[in-house]
Amino acid sequence: MRLTPNFHQDRVCLNVLAGSKQNALEIYDAAEGHVLVGLLSKNYPDVASAVADMRDYAAAIDNAISVGLGAGDPRQSAMVSAIAGQLQPQHVNQVFTGVGASRALLGQNETVVNGLVSPCGLIGMVKISTGPLSASAPSGVVPVETAIAMLKDMGADSIKYFSMDGLKFREEYRAVAEACARHDFWLEPTGGIDLQNYREILQIALDAGVPRIIPHIYSSIIDPASGHTRPADVRALLAMTQAALA
Repeated sequence: MRLTPNFHQDRVCLNVLAGSKQNALEIYDAAEGHVLVGLLSKNYPDVASAVADMRDYAAAIDNAISVGLGAGDPRQSAMVSAIAGQLQPQHVNQVFTGVGASRALLGQNETVVNGLVSPCGLIGMVKISTGPLSASAPSGVVPVETAIAMLKDMGADSIKYFSMDGLKFREEYRAVAEACARHDFWLEPTGGIDLQNYREILQIALDAGVPRIIPHIYSSIIDPASGHTRPADVRALLAMTQAALA
C-alpha cells in the first residue's frame, strides 16, 4: 500500500468527491495533496467493477482514495468491506457495525477506517444504530465515550459524525470533538458543510484538541451541471484550513 505524501502527517485532511478521473486529478492538485478523494461504492454494480475503476483513480493520485458508502447507506456496508480488502485504499467509510469486517478484510492497520455515528438530540450522546438492520430498529443511543471505546474495539480510527446538517447540532458536535480529544481519536464531521460554515466547524474541532480531523465536503462544492467538484472551491477550503492551522 502506498502512503500519500501528506495524509498521515496532516492534522487536517479534506475529503471530497470526484466526478471523473480528470476531476480527481484537479482536486488533488488544488488541495496540494492534502485531500482524500471519495469514490462511492453505490455508483458501481458490483465489487469487481468498483475495484477495477478505483485502481485507476488510485494510480493517478498516489492512492489518496476514500471508499464511500453513498450518503451513509448501510446497505453498502458489505460491498465497501469487500472493495477495501482488494483495493487497500488510504481510507474507508463504514457504518458503526461494519468496522470489524472492513478491518479484518484489510488485514493491516495503516488504512484509516471510520465508523458512522449520528446526532441524537442529546449532548454527550450519539446514535450507533447505523448498520443494515440496526438503522431500522429502535435507536441505539450511547455516551460518545462508549461509542469511541466500541469503535476502538472493532479496529476503527475515527468517528464519522453524520449527518450534521451544517451547524444544526453545534453543541452535540462540540461534545463529540471534546470526547475525541480526550480519547486520542480522530473525527470526521460530515453533512451540510459548505464554504460558509466550514471554518467554524473546523475551528470547533481544533479548539477541542482533536488529534486528526477529516472534514467531508460534498454536494455544496459540486457543480450541478457537470457533477464535478469545483477545484476553485477546494483551493478555498485549503486556504481556510491553512489559516486556521497558522
